[in-house]
Amino acid sequence: MSAIVYFSSASRNTERFVDSCDFPALGVNVRRIPLLPADDPLTVHEPFILIVPTYGGGDARKAVPVQVKRFLNDAGNRQWIRGVIASGNTNFGEAYAAAGPIVARKCRVPLMYRFELMGTREDVTAVRNGVAKFFAEHPS
Repeated sequence: MSAIVYFSSASRNTERFVDSCDFPALGVNVRRIPLLPADDPLTVHEPFILIVPTYGGGDARKAVPVQVKRFLNDAGNRQWIRGVIASGNTNFGEAYAAAGPIVARKCRVPLMYRFELMGTREDVTAVRNGVAKFFAEHPS
């Protein structure tokens, strides 16, 4: 099996994007990293692609959400990451979707795609097709 793991803040932009991709129809599980520290932590046991929003308002040092850092600091979770897709705001300039390259570099996986805010129809199509192709070519 394979999965999409994502984090979405209270704005739910990333959640709406993930929902639009309809990954379950591709046979891909979808898991959300909990928003609140009091929530039970997410643990995964299958290869996954991480979809992460960028925080920090242009400050790359604050780009990766704390919840995502906590999730990836668990070696059991980190061993399963296979790629990263990042969202961001082009108003952040060079820090646009900066969480993606940061996570990709630290976890030594490819940055697969970047999109703005909730993405466009073209982004949904590209990500959906890219995820299907990736997991077909890399089943484990």
